[in-house]
Amino acid sequence: MTPPPRSARHPVRIVHLGLGAFHRAHQAWYTQRANERGGQGGNGGQGDGWGIAAFTGRSPEAARVLATQDAVYTLIERGPASDTATIVDALSTVADGGDTERWRAAVADPAVAVVTLTVTEAGYRPSAEALDADRASLVAGEGASTAPGRLVDGLRARRAAGVAGVAVVSCDNLPGNGEVARDAVLGLAGQVDPGLADWIASEVSFVSSMVDRITPATTDADRAAAAALTGYDDAAPVVTEPFSEWVLSGAFPAGRPDWEAVGAQFVDDIEPYERRKLWLLNAGHSLLAYRGLLRGHQTIAEAMADDDIAADLERLWAEARTELPFDDETLDAATAALRDRFGNARIEHTLAQIASDGSQKLGPRILDPLRSRLAAGRAPGEAQATALAAWALHLLGPDVRDPGAAALAETLRATPDDDAALAAGVLTALAPDLARESAVTDLIQNRIAQLRTGAITEPPLPTGAH
Repeated sequence: MTPPPRSARHPVRIVHLGLGAFHRAHQAWYTQRANERGGQGGNGGQGDGWGIAAFTGRSPEAARVLATQDAVYTLIERGPASDTATIVDALSTVADGGDTERWRAAVADPAVAVVTLTVTEAGYRPSAEALDADRASLVAGEGASTAPGRLVDGLRARRAAGVAGVAVVSCDNLPGNGEVARDAVLGLAGQVDPGLADWIASEVSFVSSMVDRITPATTDADRAAAAALTGYDDAAPVVTEPFSEWVLSGAFPAGRPDWEAVGAQFVDDIEPYERRKLWLLNAGHSLLAYRGLLRGHQTIAEAMADDDIAADLERLWAEARTELPFDDETLDAATAALRDRFGNARIEHTLAQIASDGSQKLGPRILDPLRSRLAAGRAPGEAQATALAAWALHLLGPDVRDPGAAALAETLRATPDDDAALAAGVLTALAPDLARESAVTDLIQNRIAQLRTGAITEPPLPTGAH
């Protein structure tokens, strides 16, 4: 068989950093559909479409595989009963993000109006050592390895080329992700070249966006399914759920695709939408991941089928509802949709994947709504404490994928049987402002003890699940 065919190659007007499955299931898919509608004129665009030059974030592997099939891939929407397939050719080119010259040329291209990012929450907060290395490299006129460093490098090339006007659109699960990106870029740019920082502040907009579409890692079975559905041999298909949502807030000085024509929303205040998603979907994912792994489950659907965990999820949602500025009808619809999405057993979203980088994720997902409850005079949430307790026990296991929690995990493993020390350690690391709140620490300690008891009665964990 042959690879999926390209029907069009649109001129590159978008540069993307973080060429992973989620980008291809979300921003690239929205751009594909906007191109198909042909409605690019209303937002400063042009009639021949918007192509994407996509760069990898860490490993170059995704670009290597996609390049062998001209950056065209199959998107499989996996519903509860059946699959549908779409050939996507919105990516005009793909490249290794470490290719400094190609990255600079792409961002400096006068035709480029938008730079999008999917670099995970951790990507916005590199280690001090990594930022120091990037600063020294950029001062020397060389490239960068972190996401903020690459943006500074690309924008420096754009300024040197005399090109103005670009929007940087963050598409990761962080509150105010556009502001977070802006602060990271300006902070580093100011250390490299204060004049560059001033130029970025005046010429570059940083757009916040709320993104939502469950996209599990692709398997060999998915590659076989893509071939069966399309008749093409695709080494890099993407599997995702039918549901999608994209809410954006910010300016686009050089135009953009008509994403709203295919379902995206543009709003003045994105913060309520971010909170709704983070505190319902993402917080639910974290709870299911850490609770589920302790019980020996491997996927979201398996954890949802566990009555004890599902009850904890309902409690978590009830704890968050009081803190969200939406009416009951809106929240009932949101949680009903999440029950259906989480229960879709044909989407094998692994708990181990979701459990990674909890040190970056739990703050906005669990601790922020907990703080909101306390500020309103309400008790800390039992399910919120359960998520933190399950994470503490997760850090004692051998399969911890969280560089940001390495020091904490080492500390906790020094006293693995001391529930009070585990509770205090988690709060001291993640929320020092709450570490002296006895109502919070006592509740987490209590939930750690209960989870230990529950884990003892469960069957042994399967290999690779912790």
